[in-house]
Amino acid sequence: MLDVKTSLYNTLTKKIEEFVPNEKGKVGMYTCGPTVYHFAHIGNLRSYIMEDVLEKYLRYVGYDVKRVMNITDVGHLTSDGDTGEDKMLAGARREHKSVMDIARFYTDAFMEDCRKLGIKKPDVVEPATNCIPDFIHMIEVLLEKGYAYVSGDNVYFDTSKLDQYYVLSVQKEEDLKVGVRSDVDEDTNKRNKTDFVLWFTKSKFENQEMKWDSPWGTGYPGWHIECSSISMKHLGEYMDIHCGGVDNIFPHHTNEIAQSESYTGHKWCNYWFHINHLNTKSGKMSKSKGEFLTLSLLEEKGYDPMVYRLFCLLSHYRKPLEFSWEALDNVAVTYEKLCKRIQNLSENGEEEEEAFDEWEKKFAVALGNDINTSSAITVLYDMLKGDFSDITKRKLVARFDEVLSLNLTGVFEEKPEEELDAGLTAYIEQKIGERKEAKKEKNFARADEIRDELLAKGIVLKDTREGTIWEKAE
Repeated sequence: MLDVKTSLYNTLTKKIEEFVPNEKGKVGMYTCGPTVYHFAHIGNLRSYIMEDVLEKYLRYVGYDVKRVMNITDVGHLTSDGDTGEDKMLAGARREHKSVMDIARFYTDAFMEDCRKLGIKKPDVVEPATNCIPDFIHMIEVLLEKGYAYVSGDNVYFDTSKLDQYYVLSVQKEEDLKVGVRSDVDEDTNKRNKTDFVLWFTKSKFENQEMKWDSPWGTGYPGWHIECSSISMKHLGEYMDIHCGGVDNIFPHHTNEIAQSESYTGHKWCNYWFHINHLNTKSGKMSKSKGEFLTLSLLEEKGYDPMVYRLFCLLSHYRKPLEFSWEALDNVAVTYEKLCKRIQNLSENGEEEEEAFDEWEKKFAVALGNDINTSSAITVLYDMLKGDFSDITKRKLVARFDEVLSLNLTGVFEEKPEEELDAGLTAYIEQKIGERKEAKKEKNFARADEIRDELLAKGIVLKDTREGTIWEKAE
């Protein structure tokens, strides 16, 4: 392992502290995955980019990392309280498809976004619907221990059994009790306002499409139980790092701690790593507002996904980040210049081991200071200006990019003309397929948009009896 100190801000202790894993040399890491009822917006993707950097940094300095991520394909309601319907059911109704069709489509779309952004697929990706028996077992144990109760055929976690419930929040417990959960419904089945559902039955949601038999009736699990159960299934009862966006702190992660430590009888996770919001000038990016920015939209406007990744890396993960097209344009210029500078490094000279070791450690030290990616990129620039051989710099760029994952050594490599043509053809055929589907759904405005997008790239579509054909504009 590299001899560097790793310090992380821990939401649990509200301070930056040295990272010490439960088992020397190994890290168990959990990431709250997407609720696959719609495309991920670029604010969601900021969190996954920064979690990816954390994982890759830990591997860079020598840790053996096992990272687990859930896929929420059931149980997450339209409110973080106990109100509304399951987001998956809402998505299925919106698109007139089954819940499982929605789940598969948006899981694939999310994974494709991650691939384009250089985000490594976690070692374990587990859909919630794979683990219903595990959830039921955990709930049974909580009932046996007296931390849960059945009321109105639903199963609730009893927060009054805890000495301290609001362990992750920066607010005072007295203030939270009064105002923090204005979104919670007046559920007469609950003993306490802050109690949360572990298992819903048809008594509350008659129209839920996905249901399973349980000791408490036919129904489905609450959102919070899945992360606790899936993490323990793959990482055991002691976890090193739990990741997520700051909006997960309360109530989701608060409830995870409550049920997990009640289940195990001991401290569950030592470090909580939270990423701040991506905002626009109008406020926090959110799917609930209707219009939201996706990676596909950035691509349609001509941006390389690596530009958005760099945009995120130039800011610290704990600071809010404001998105604007002007800012993204500036980063696009920065990225192109950086890549060209790297491309111009010669392959002459000899590798200088001492210089390599020195800069490899400088990069690790920068990231080891609470995953300071902007400082790490400064190290990259300083290294490129260093007085040592280009061949050593090339080797360092490749090493740094194991963490940055900006495709720094490959993006401007020349490709054979036939490869470029093949890529262009595949892109056009994909767009023609999307246009055909839009017309089939009578979404003619979208069909026209696709035609205009291709025309802007010099591609003319022609509809014939045999189907749509294309040609390059004169």
